[in-house]
Amino acid sequence: MKYFDQAAVAAALPPGKLIEALREAFRSDTQAPPRAHHALNGSEARTLLLMPAWDSSHRFGVKLVSVFADNPARGLPAVNACYVLFDGEDGSVCAVLDGNELTLRRTGAASALASGYLSRPDSSKLLMVGCGALAPHLIRSHCYIRPIDSVRIWGRSIDRARDLVHDLAGLGPRIEATDDLRSAAQWADIISCATLATEPLIQGDWLHAGQHLELVGSFKAGMREADAAALQRSDVFVDMRASAMADAGEILHALNAGSLLPADIRGDLRDLARGKHAGRGSAQSITLFKSVGHALEDLAAAQLVVAHARR
Repeated sequence: MKYFDQAAVAAALPPGKLIEALREAFRSDTQAPPRAHHALNGSEARTLLLMPAWDSSHRFGVKLVSVFADNPARGLPAVNACYVLFDGEDGSVCAVLDGNELTLRRTGAASALASGYLSRPDSSKLLMVGCGALAPHLIRSHCYIRPIDSVRIWGRSIDRARDLVHDLAGLGPRIEATDDLRSAAQWADIISCATLATEPLIQGDWLHAGQHLELVGSFKAGMREADAAALQRSDVFVDMRASAMADAGEILHALNAGSLLPADIRGDLRDLARGKHAGRGSAQSITLFKSVGHALEDLAAAQLVVAHARR
């Protein structure tokens, strides 16, 4: 059994290579049952997630994730994870990987994959909502897939936003912190949200024609990063339809409010990758991508890490 630490995972998963690996994974017949949630000791603020997947390559895997929403206030990461890859012939453990780095990179790549189908090709202005560990990966992935020349970063703490600006110095685009979320949202071509918000941050009446909005941070019913009006005004896409209908707080709230019907979800990443849906309908459309994370992304990323090590 081999162990791949954070540095090894990072070295094997540059954005371009990972985006293409995810595209192929969504075109494949990889199987992934619904993610299992367990509230530890009855606390919704402390959650254990189990995410298995398998494909025809004689390997299968499972990601084990803890989400402790109160950790950032203590200076600790909210999410901790490991990935275990098994041999499909005899069930032995092939590898254990740092799940945090794998999750950050595959999430950024999945968002960029969706953006390639849904955002305008000339999108150049990106708003990053949230300053957590995922934010720099989302920014870098969007800069890979679109000609981003200007980035604004908003967080609940303007100091944390400024720290992230400093960390990304030299990336290429002009990057600045902002404390005016509404103005920044109206300025942006692409809005990327990666927070643990339980009340909407992005309002539907802020959006304008041609924008692309992605909601990446929320992963269960009680969490929302945008209001129902944002979904009602948008062409809505998800990473995987079944998981979004089970876990996406924004989707579930909009369905319950009657502002969204199941048929209003235009497609998922599998539909887009397989060409069953063309993606953005026109330059004037508002598109929305809701991601809750999917186990096939983890399996594809883990297999890429192992293949990189063999080379």
